[in-house]
Amino acid sequence: MDLGTTNSLVATVDSGIPLVIADAEGRRLTPSIVHFPAPADPPITGCQAARARVLQPAQTVYSIKRFIGRRGAEILDGEKAVAYPLRCGDGPVSVPLHGKNLPPEEISAEVLKKLRRDAEIYFGEPVTRAVITVPAYFNDAQRAATKRAGELAGLTVERILNEPTAAALAYGLDKLREQSKIAVYDLGGGTFDLSILELNQGVFQVLATNGNTRLGGDDLDRRVLDFLRERMEAAFTAQKRGGRLESATDLPLLSRLREAAERAKIILSTETETEVSLPFVRPDFSFSHVLTRAELERLTKDIIARTRSHCLRALSDARLEPKNLDQVILVGGQTRMPLVRQFVGELFGCARFEEARGDIRLGTTHHKAAGPFLNTSQNPDEAVALGAAIQAEILSGGFKNVLLLDVTPLSLGVETFGGLMNVLVPRNSTIPIKAGEMFTTAVDNQRSMLIHVLQGERERAGDNWSLGRFTIDFEPAPRAIARVGVQFEIDANGILHVLARDVKTGREKVVEMKSAVNVDDAAVQKMVEESVEHAFEDMAARRWVETRLRAKETVAATHKALADLGGDIGMDDREKIETAAREVESAMAAETASVPGGLPRLQAALAALDEITRPLADRMVDKAMEALLQKRGLLR
Repeated sequence: MDLGTTNSLVATVDSGIPLVIADAEGRRLTPSIVHFPAPADPPITGCQAARARVLQPAQTVYSIKRFIGRRGAEILDGEKAVAYPLRCGDGPVSVPLHGKNLPPEEISAEVLKKLRRDAEIYFGEPVTRAVITVPAYFNDAQRAATKRAGELAGLTVERILNEPTAAALAYGLDKLREQSKIAVYDLGGGTFDLSILELNQGVFQVLATNGNTRLGGDDLDRRVLDFLRERMEAAFTAQKRGGRLESATDLPLLSRLREAAERAKIILSTETETEVSLPFVRPDFSFSHVLTRAELERLTKDIIARTRSHCLRALSDARLEPKNLDQVILVGGQTRMPLVRQFVGELFGCARFEEARGDIRLGTTHHKAAGPFLNTSQNPDEAVALGAAIQAEILSGGFKNVLLLDVTPLSLGVETFGGLMNVLVPRNSTIPIKAGEMFTTAVDNQRSMLIHVLQGERERAGDNWSLGRFTIDFEPAPRAIARVGVQFEIDANGILHVLARDVKTGREKVVEMKSAVNVDDAAVQKMVEESVEHAFEDMAARRWVETRLRAKETVAATHKALADLGGDIGMDDREKIETAAREVESAMAAETASVPGGLPRLQAALAALDEITRPLADRMVDKAMEALLQKRGLLR
């Protein structure tokens, strides 16, 4: 199942052939729109809901995928410009209708229920299991919410599958030569992904992925809507000689105009101009405007250009250049737009292509040096759903020669003593995956350990995103004695589970991170960019923290040794050691690594203290050996 922002689809594999299941009216695309007519009436989904949106926009929910798994504090002002009410408080986003606060996953479940009914009519029997696709850059909370929507629809969700990976299957790219590298440019109604895959011995491995779950066709529709609204208001003002239409607050009119804007955008993918006509906006006023493809491209060019940085970042993460790619495939209805195809072709340096009877015929100019081949052979609206059906067939035992391996888009780790991030799962690690490490206590008689789970690319914990915190208790013991194993497991759906276990007692705690990375994808991209921009600064900060921690331990050990040895050390030596220790303490007084010369000064002071205390350390070792031998009766 492809649960899309604008349209949703359900597909299956019949006699080895993937196909999209049509509804009773023969439509293969189901608008992702749900209308709530009255408290006692059941919701209406799909095309009927799309028609109701014009008449009752405040009771009709669309593009809900943009809000699934997100909290109110993350929602940008521009995203709130929907015709239905939206509650964006401190908690998760919800839609208040008829006295209820409806979460996005409950609304999405209505769309999935409709797809399930269509499938049951096709099969003539109940449908209980499904593969559901999500954008590659969906975080843990969004994936978990999507899975929950499937469960609310009465389905067992066998796999949450990344949309670009599904599209690669639909294009039949598993038939390519070994080590083929493919870029999947997926621009849908509400999300954008760029994924780079490599085929090795029938295994699809995602080398890198990047994207934005707040960038898609909806943004283009909104831009066209604003343009047409301005033209309509100007025409009304000119005709009425100073009167105002106040269309911004007229929800039924806005819904009519939004539908017209979306229809015009679609037509302009094949035509060079189209007339937008809204008769009887008012009893004495009708609106008409001829929108050209050139106007559309001028209005939306900057939105399409925003995908550029994500493409370049994915290429960089995969350590590839465009010329290293074999193909670039286009997925998502928005890639029908000629401007998008031109942009992608220029960005990746794609070879020319032709389409004939649904097959791609390579021209004589196409060869490896000419750049990757731009592949548009599949219906961009249906590719993801077909890929989901192929994945379902794989899970049920069919198509045994193909395997999918996705990656995690950002590093995962825990906070360690000193406020640093210790990475357990590096960015772009293949999932499913398990990774763990052993940790110990920092102070004497510690009774518990706080496990602070982080996601991000920065060295300091405070610069990364907090996914959650929990504690594990254990028996008090001297510093560095208690040991706790921490294991991260990311399942095939990309959902993170964290296990912490006390090695001594076997006591353990397992926590599922249900709210991973509740921030917008602009911040995701910003974090990746900042990790590069501040790489040297971050590494200096890590070296400072690690050196400072070692210095504190060394000074404490020095003072303890001086106290334990008492009169065994001469006054001159004691003074020299104490002076060196004070110099280390003075160097540590700087609270940041940014103080000029702070780190070199501390490193030099620590080295001096290490050197001058070497005889003291030797004396401590001798004393310990004497005590041990006396205890065993070997020394009197």
